[in-house]
Amino acid sequence: MSAAIRIADRVEIADLFACLVNLLDEGRHDDAHTIYHDDVVVRSPRGELHGLDEVTAHLKRSQVEGEHTQHVHGDVLVHVDGDRAKATANQLVYFYRNGVPPHRTSGLRAACTAVRTPAGWRFSEIYITLAWMHEK
Repeated sequence: MSAAIRIADRVEIADLFACLVNLLDEGRHDDAHTIYHDDVVVRSPRGELHGLDEVTAHLKRSQVEGEHTQHVHGDVLVHVDGDRAKATANQLVYFYRNGVPPHRTSGLRAACTAVRTPAGWRFSEIYITLAWMHEK
């Protein structure tokens, strides 16, 4: 595999994090298929979800009327091994209402497995660890 392909794979996988947080912040839950594999497994402090349909339903149920989020991610590391990759990122999440400073913030660590699909790279597994939370 050429260096250009390896770099392109790493960039596409890193972009999945940005696409994921934009999807969450914009409430575009029906677009989850552009980020997650059909057989995705998501593990978080809230429990474990299996499959794209279950993840999408959970995202829709989790919306709080009038509450918005702003996710910021960084420290993305990607290690590609053929058609599979491991990736990690740190995230800060701000929960707010329009025009009001955040009433809750949290720091998360996301550890993911991504797989190459005909439609591009998709997360097949995500393990989210809560590092800290602050509520006002």
